[in-house]
Amino acid sequence: MNRREFLSFLGAASLLSLVNFQIEKCIYVLFNGKIYSEGRFLEGYVGIHKSGKLVYSQKPIIGDTNIDCKGLVIAPGFIDILADNALNPDKTYLIFEKYKLTDGCTSPLQMHGGSDECGQFYKNFSVKPHYTNFGVSTMVMTIRNKYPSLSARLKKVEQNLEEGALGVSHSIEYQPTDYFEVLEYAKLAAKYERTFFLHLRYSAKETELEGVKEAIKLAKETGVALHIDHIHSTGGTYNMPKALELIQDARKTGLKITACVYPFSYWATYLPSKRFDPGWQQRYNLTYSDLTVVGTGEKLTKEKFDMYRKGYNRLVAVPEGTMDMKNTVDLALKEDFVMIGSDGGIESEPKANNHPRGASCYATALNYSKKISMPLEKMLYKMIDLPKSLVFKPLEKRGKIQTGYWADLVLFNPETIQGKASVFNPNQFSHGVEYVFVNGKLAYEKGQLKNMAGIGIKY
Repeated sequence: MNRREFLSFLGAASLLSLVNFQIEKCIYVLFNGKIYSEGRFLEGYVGIHKSGKLVYSQKPIIGDTNIDCKGLVIAPGFIDILADNALNPDKTYLIFEKYKLTDGCTSPLQMHGGSDECGQFYKNFSVKPHYTNFGVSTMVMTIRNKYPSLSARLKKVEQNLEEGALGVSHSIEYQPTDYFEVLEYAKLAAKYERTFFLHLRYSAKETELEGVKEAIKLAKETGVALHIDHIHSTGGTYNMPKALELIQDARKTGLKITACVYPFSYWATYLPSKRFDPGWQQRYNLTYSDLTVVGTGEKLTKEKFDMYRKGYNRLVAVPEGTMDMKNTVDLALKEDFVMIGSDGGIESEPKANNHPRGASCYATALNYSKKISMPLEKMLYKMIDLPKSLVFKPLEKRGKIQTGYWADLVLFNPETIQGKASVFNPNQFSHGVEYVFVNGKLAYEKGQLKNMAGIGIKY
């Protein structure tokens, strides 16, 4: 057999293998739905093979269980690159994953936080059952608390990257860090071709753009892919048009800068944080009674503020409308480099002290897209494809309706989809999410948790 005949044989064998994979009976067949993949809608049938992989066909597929998806969208599961469950994951991870799953998210990745021992994290959690896939970045804030010298910090960050960490994350408003040191973390992220996730340095009207400029400088000096966390609450709250213009101009020069938003008009954080340092009333035009303890609805007084700030570590929310959606989120979502990221997670029951975005970010975003007349496929692109691009290699066979890809899927009703979580009660499943599959297993069906099939996502 000559070389040409051999290559022809290989091609025929591969085609035969694919055909056999397609015609072999699937466990589930989804039909009559609106299929989303890579920015557009498709027609056809989606099968879930016993291997956990997808089969996509424009012709009918044989299946054990056929699900009529009339009125539903069939989409890859949402990818949350800004999930957060860093405080006590050993005890809380199943609660965290449950509320992500019921919001349609199949891969909540902790890139705003994460772990300071990523290798050990993956080892420990890989033997546990999971509702969703999971993954972490290397958390610089925790590393800086443990290691006094910069050389030791950098060594630990690099070790985490070698052990599979999905990126590098740091929050320089909450833990102020010299630019030179931040630059070193960015260099390591660039060396390993990972994204550097950055909570900017400033959130005040007078200084927030300086934080955006600093992020651009980091990208320029290192070539790192840099992601700005929740730009509408830190970086563009008061000056969004200018913040977006700065990033647009930087991207035109070839810099890899992205940003995310969550579809809520209020932020929440812990009282001991730097965000509530003296002068916060003037910075945000708020007072004590404007602060609400999430999960209880308690309004603060100066006395309660002082007590909680000294060590009770309560998370409080500012009033709805603190961030003007029209002039922040709406403007940001028009840009092709801005995606959805929750910046949250639910960590306790029955009523968590966590922002409602931890349970309802994605359903809320889909509902909000109708209010601002954004095409559904554009919002889905910002919830699946753009986030995937930041962690592409580990997610290469996910986030797309194509034969041979992993069957991480969400089926939702675009007319009724709505987040139900609130400041008073964040622990609520999203409305309109009908089915969720994780690695080919039915994980959630119409309000009921089913199988646990999540796995670790790592480099």
